[in-house]
Amino acid sequence: MARPRQFDESSVLDAAMQRFWSRGYEVTSVRELAEGMGLTSASLYNAFGDKLTLYRRSLQHYLDMSVRNRIVRFEVLAPREAIAAFLGEIVERSMGDGEFRGCMLVNAALEVAPHDPEFRLVVAEELRQIEAFFRRCVQRGHRSGDIASTVDAKDAARLLLGVLMGIRVLARARPERALLEGIVRPALATLEPLQRSQRSH
Repeated sequence: MARPRQFDESSVLDAAMQRFWSRGYEVTSVRELAEGMGLTSASLYNAFGDKLTLYRRSLQHYLDMSVRNRIVRFEVLAPREAIAAFLGEIVERSMGDGEFRGCMLVNAALEVAPHDPEFRLVVAEELRQIEAFFRRCVQRGHRSGDIASTVDAKDAARLLLGVLMGIRVLARARPERALLEGIVRPALATLEPLQRSQRSH
């Protein structure tokens, strides 16, 4: 009979996520991961399989706590407010705690996805979910009058996804609030209904 696992899976996945997030996939060794997770290397392999599988599980853990959670929290807001809140929180997170780790999803897109077709599909699907969130917000804004009806929902969603990715990448080297907020402002301005934009001038 197989012995039951003697660890909390969420806790050890969180430890693995922190290692991968800080150091990246290639540099992080299985020994480092096992030490951080409080497991032996053998227990790590038995529980999670190989390093890439553990990385994927760690990324899913990260997404559950960050991107997916953010979408759920902000989708209940008014459309432009939801988009502004989403990007505003990204700016805050990108300012970081001094480690400048960036976004684990973006890091995975740059480091692992180009070399692993299966992993590329995982990353691409997650990016599609973020794009879909932006598109739904714009479509709701069209119906409510909160967002200019002349703004194409698909194009706007892709623009906002590009803004999000740009913030995350730029913040790794230039975590400057003025820079990051200066990227967000004109993107949000493109969504404003014409009459509101004219009144602001």
